[in-house]
Amino acid sequence: MEIATLGGGCFWCLDAVYRELPGVSEVVSGYSGGKTIDPTYEEVCGGRTGHAEVVQLTFDPSVVSYEKILEVFFSIHDPTTLNRQGNDIGTQYRSVIFTHAENQKRTAEEMKHKISGCVTEVMPFEKFYPAEDYHQDYFRNNPSRPYCQFVVGPKVEGFRRRFPEAR
Repeated sequence: MEIATLGGGCFWCLDAVYRELPGVSEVVSGYSGGKTIDPTYEEVCGGRTGHAEVVQLTFDPSVVSYEKILEVFFSIHDPTTLNRQGNDIGTQYRSVIFTHAENQKRTAEEMKHKISGCVTEVMPFEKFYPAEDYHQDYFRNNPSRPYCQFVVGPKVEGFRRRFPEAR
């Protein structure tokens, strides 16, 4: 099993998509990349912790490659907007890949450079803090919430259309 840690806007969207990708056995929403120890959602949303909203995936590389993980990542958010995804604005919503090994760094850099105007940061992983329990599997647990209906749901549907083999 391997681990990938990715930030591409609100973690609820990434969480919902990666839960559907075969080979991904665990998805945990959380925070990474900042200096505040054990941050809260409110602190991260305030934009002063340095952390990004991320998901940490545990995946089986014999079922799904790291390249496929990143292909999905780059398709479900806009890696050309700095510190913003839709109406979510701030460094906590930045596009970032925290690498856990040299081969992940190499793959992430190669894929990033294929995207014109890509601002995704590629950084070595340091620390991950799981988000509060109510953020875990948020889309499935809150399907009627407006954010889920108008933002998360369309991203999940777009993923399903683009990657029909993942179903």
